[in-house]
Amino acid sequence: MATEIKVPAVGESIKSVYVADWRKNTGDYCNAGDIVCEIETDKASQEIPTEVAGVITTLANVGDELPIGGVLATIDEAGEAGQVSSEPSAVSSQSSAPEPEPEPPTEPLAKPLGQAREVLTTPSARVHAEELSIDLANIAGSGKGGRILKEDVLAAAGDAAATTPDTPIASYDDVATAPEPGAVAPTAPAELGEVTRKRMSMMRRTIADRLVSVQHEAAMLTTFNEADMSQIIALRKKCQDDFVARHGVKLGFMSLFVKAVVRALKAVPNVNAAIDGTDIVQFHQQHIGVAISTDKGLVVPVVRNAADLSLADIEKAIIAYAEKARAGKVNLADLAGGTFSITNGGIFGSMMSTPILNPPQSGILGMHAIQHRPVAVDSRVVIRPMMYLALTYDHRIIDGREAVTFLVQVKDFIENPALGLVD
Repeated sequence: MATEIKVPAVGESIKSVYVADWRKNTGDYCNAGDIVCEIETDKASQEIPTEVAGVITTLANVGDELPIGGVLATIDEAGEAGQVSSEPSAVSSQSSAPEPEPEPPTEPLAKPLGQAREVLTTPSARVHAEELSIDLANIAGSGKGGRILKEDVLAAAGDAAATTPDTPIASYDDVATAPEPGAVAPTAPAELGEVTRKRMSMMRRTIADRLVSVQHEAAMLTTFNEADMSQIIALRKKCQDDFVARHGVKLGFMSLFVKAVVRALKAVPNVNAAIDGTDIVQFHQQHIGVAISTDKGLVVPVVRNAADLSLADIEKAIIAYAEKARAGKVNLADLAGGTFSITNGGIFGSMMSTPILNPPQSGILGMHAIQHRPVAVDSRVVIRPMMYLALTYDHRIIDGREAVTFLVQVKDFIENPALGLVD
């Protein structure tokens, strides 16, 4: 009996995924619970196990975009361990009736002129070979029946690099894609010199697509304010040692901003809402996404029910997410269900920016670098640590008055943290 492994539902608003890598090959035997492949969305990757045991008979290709419910692979539950692949390129199993011995060839075993030898390869090996410009015909496969594995391609790439250490980076003309018939070949000014071209990762391609689509689908607008950080800097300095001793983590700015956002969302409920067709869905809980930078891109895991958490709980949740994100362990469940997001470009030195919405959310708060600037306080000019705040919002659902009110609520909390005790 053939069983299909399908793309699971991986979160709201996610309609499709990409096949990132295969852990198993066609013809491999799998036990129930074995990881067979890895899928990617724009924000995270997820390993997919098989729920049944058997032999893999078909696989989707690495790089394929599949809808939720699409077929990743099929497994023959009647297959047994050690069974050879039923692909035409694989060796067929023995039958009960022995086949006649073939006559010895009278000519050398060679393909007719102009016909390339058949190359057996896994989908991931084919993608890596294309990215590394490796000719599969020159690689001896170490898999079943001489099948070329991803490891064989990477080893071949390493050997090639070792034998040509002085090869310069390819010029733009060398790596430019060949034009279609009738098309004009891409050119570059001579002053560009040498360049390096590499394929965009599937995650980066999807991020690019979604960043463009959200600007077409939402009426994004950004409003700004600034906050005097003196009070929460003094609060952290006063309480830090005791906080660390009691909770084992430092009191950071992000947990305080999460609390400020929760307070503001309660005051302006429309910011904690989303558009669904012709309906406005207003959320009663505050699930705050916190942007974390990784080598693969920005991920936004969600601190759920933030109103019910202490500052220590929020700090621990953010630290745990940061460790998972940088280890590549964030899963799609960590990213689903956010109602509002916070991003902190200030840790990279950003003075001011206009963050982009994380759909289907209707608002995102941008934090920025703290700068000591002269400001007027009680008719006197004093130097204070100031931070610019930016709120990008969907103007289809949030009016300007609501956006400004929300940002003022955040500012008031940051400049007077005691408001949290009053609430």
